[in-house]
Amino acid sequence: MKILGIETSCDETAAAVVEDGSRIISNIVASQIDIHARYGGVVPEVAARQHLLTIIPVISQTMTEVSWQDINGIAVTFGPGLAGSLLVGVNVAKAIALAKKLPLIGVNHLEAHIYANWLDSSPPGEKDRVKFPCLCLVVSGGHSDLVLMKGHGQFEKLGRTRDDAAGEAFDKAARILGLGYPGGPAIEQASRSGTPCLPLPRAWLKESHDFSFSGLKTALWHLVHKGEISVADAAASFQLAVVDVLVIKTIEAARQLKVEQILLSGGVAANKMLTQHFLANSPVSVLIPPPHLCTDNAAMVAACGYYHLQAGKISGYDLDVVPSLSLG
Repeated sequence: MKILGIETSCDETAAAVVEDGSRIISNIVASQIDIHARYGGVVPEVAARQHLLTIIPVISQTMTEVSWQDINGIAVTFGPGLAGSLLVGVNVAKAIALAKKLPLIGVNHLEAHIYANWLDSSPPGEKDRVKFPCLCLVVSGGHSDLVLMKGHGQFEKLGRTRDDAAGEAFDKAARILGLGYPGGPAIEQASRSGTPCLPLPRAWLKESHDFSFSGLKTALWHLVHKGEISVADAAASFQLAVVDVLVIKTIEAARQLKVEQILLSGGVAANKMLTQHFLANSPVSVLIPPPHLCTDNAAMVAACGYYHLQAGKISGYDLDVVPSLSLG
């Protein structure tokens, strides 16, 4: 069964065809990073207009690998995300589904990130390597969510960010340090020549699975404005503080809940220090998508859509965008 996935939740225009929820046939992503870098962040109206220009060429390029007659459904992100960006993807998906007489499958962007762990990263015959119940950490520019996954489509939210998401914190820290946008890769690059020696705080929020990074960001700002410090050391110290909180709180929750596995997902999951600390310290196995499947893409949407279609979860043509959609 082949699913065409469409993703336009933020500033990547993406389309992909995935077979049986795991094998990627084609996966095209058109990034807008160079456009938004001059502004230091994503400008919603600019993003939406760029999606309009790019969506049809991206889908056309994706479909060069497969015939329309072989497509069994159209999966599209309908939230969370930027309203204008989401509208482009959803309306194009509706038009294709109507014209081709195919099922329309609305997909939660956060759920899709989790399903990146099913894609092309296991040996043949082992696509069911995920063991339920598992603990999912979704960390991106807009989200830091800890979710218990009991089965396909069965989620219970345990914790979330109370302020800045981890990716957002990296963006703001990079701005404070003059490292540019996007912040995550910039902080990671700068930290390689630094030492995590600065006294930055960790918000543990005891008795809660929630996260908080705004205090850490403020502490960095005060250190920078107090006097001369090494940018590399500051980047390394900030990165370690974020990684410590994400890893320790997630592993603590995994022990409490006695889960079988931890699944990482989202753009921040591409951070090498984060993945290394998880692999070195987790008492259970940790699944991590390859970096190009951690950031926004449509293959994860198609993979998630496959399991929705298998369960008979089909959307109507009244599907609307939900910018503040949550998971669990």
